[in-house]
Amino acid sequence: MAPQQVDFEKSVGHTDGDTPVAWNRRDLLLYAAGIGTGPDALDYVYEASPGFRAFPTYPLVLGLKGTSPDVNVFAEMISSRQGVPGFPKLDPNTIVHGEQSIEILHDIPTNSGEGWKIRKRIVGVHDKGSGLILETEQALVSPVGRTHAIMIGSAFYRGGGQGTGFSKALVTKPPVTKAPGRGADFTLREKTSPGQAIVYRLSSDYNPLHIDPQIGAKGGLGGVILHGLCSYGFAARAILRSVVGTDGQPGSPAAELQVMSSRFTSPVKPGDELETSVWFTGEKDGVVEIAFEQTVVGGKKSLGGGYAKVKRGSKPAAFKL
Repeated sequence: MAPQQVDFEKSVGHTDGDTPVAWNRRDLLLYAAGIGTGPDALDYVYEASPGFRAFPTYPLVLGLKGTSPDVNVFAEMISSRQGVPGFPKLDPNTIVHGEQSIEILHDIPTNSGEGWKIRKRIVGVHDKGSGLILETEQALVSPVGRTHAIMIGSAFYRGGGQGTGFSKALVTKPPVTKAPGRGADFTLREKTSPGQAIVYRLSSDYNPLHIDPQIGAKGGLGGVILHGLCSYGFAARAILRSVVGTDGQPGSPAAELQVMSSRFTSPVKPGDELETSVWFTGEKDGVVEIAFEQTVVGGKKSLGGGYAKVKRGSKPAAFKL
């Protein structure tokens, strides 16, 4: 697209058509395994566990999954961005995740059935010197029109800046807070497996950056990197466990994630060990406010400036449309 065709005022507020989505128990099991959930949390990885439920961040994968049980072509799945009015055509292999938030309003069923959809709109564009940021809001909507989750993600196109200095957002995102200047209240250290990205991508993010080392090498990333939303899922598990230490264990009260947001600050390689640190910053009516960050052990922060709200000790509610 020629520079004179770039008009970000036309981009912000653009809405795509609704995307039908569907999932089943197998999808939930695969996602839980992809974010490192193990046998100490059977409520997320064993369909016959009495408290079996969707891991709360699962809706984040639905925008790429749609209704298909098959693999997809990543470039085709994000091709709708090329149709955003006023937005330039850019190489999808230059995309990295910038920030992500999720607000969970109602429970997610373990088997969707028909009629669920993702409703998308462009809620922000920021033209930086080093790249271009596109912010997209996705709402998970039930067959009866109830919004169950609102997700806002930012895609950073490395080297895609257009030199306009444009910056506009339609919504206020959940905060991305800095860690307090004191020791963490809870820390969880877990090692990702060398095949972590191979498992996680089966939840529908088939971006070749996460399996083809040549693409990462060309982009200056040193080969394959882990999906940002995979390390985000590792952090979410740590956050839940910081509030209810037995979350996910059969018969245990469930920690209920209400809000989570964070900034992706450095790539993670499959096989890296991750340390998620949690600070409790307040509590009201059983809802704990949290600041968190995640670091690659021996390396850089992978998630910086994280915020979450978790209700402690609740029981999984019976699902209702």
